[in-house]
Amino acid sequence: MSKKTNEEMQVLVEKATAGDKKALETLITCVQDMVFNLSLRMLGTFADAEDATQDILLKMITHLSSFRGDSLFTTWVFSIAANHLKNYKKHMFARYPLSFEYYGDDIENGKIQDVPDLTQNVEKDILAEELKMSCTNVMLQCLDTESRCIFILGTMFKIDSRIAGDILGMTPEAYRKRLSRIRKKMADFLGQYCGEYGGGRCKCKDRLNYAIQNHRINPLQLDYMTATKIPVQTIMDVKNAMEDIDDLSQDFSFCETYQSPERIKDLIQEFLDSTQFSIIKKS
Repeated sequence: MSKKTNEEMQVLVEKATAGDKKALETLITCVQDMVFNLSLRMLGTFADAEDATQDILLKMITHLSSFRGDSLFTTWVFSIAANHLKNYKKHMFARYPLSFEYYGDDIENGKIQDVPDLTQNVEKDILAEELKMSCTNVMLQCLDTESRCIFILGTMFKIDSRIAGDILGMTPEAYRKRLSRIRKKMADFLGQYCGEYGGGRCKCKDRLNYAIQNHRINPLQLDYMTATKIPVQTIMDVKNAMEDIDDLSQDFSFCETYQSPERIKDLIQEFLDSTQFSIIKKS
């Protein structure tokens, strides 16, 4: 992901809408990691995030001519992505919704001692880290869709409340109040139950086999541990509107950021090389 000024982005948009394929590829490169990380936190799994990211980037491409420069380009992309993800129904947790009550009860009462060893000789430290990243990400699914989006925009991307309000259709004051309440709710849950980020008794190493049995992690497909991490600041550099809402940031250090998978890049490149893109250029 490369850092671009808004003026540079505007020039790229103008070139891309005039049919410059290289300019369009640069725009996609600038925002694809941002879109993927928003999708991953909103939807809970890598597979669903990959599919949604592809949909969002294609929507961005086909609507590029509607960008008028009234906002930052990244704000425009965030709006497309947030609206798409809030209404996205194809992901796993749309079919099997979670709640904090369910999650807490599972932590308290899950019969972890009754499960045989299912680790398949994968190092337990590696599996524990995979479970920690997966669990905290899936925990976001306990929030309703809009609250989840508010939390991610404010906590992970640190988007200014004025811009976030525009993206979500609420006043900056309403956004700040809701974000503060949601962050406290998340911090309270972590503090009560999670032994990794809070004072709870739930330890990832103790729950590995239980998690494997319930298909929460797969020793043969470690999405988080094989993904390439990128510094949060790299994503922050794409947009420049940040502010501090409260002092809970240290409680949410699980909000790692990752490079978008190669499969997304390959699919987008395939689209750019296709006749469909030629039609879009002429429209």
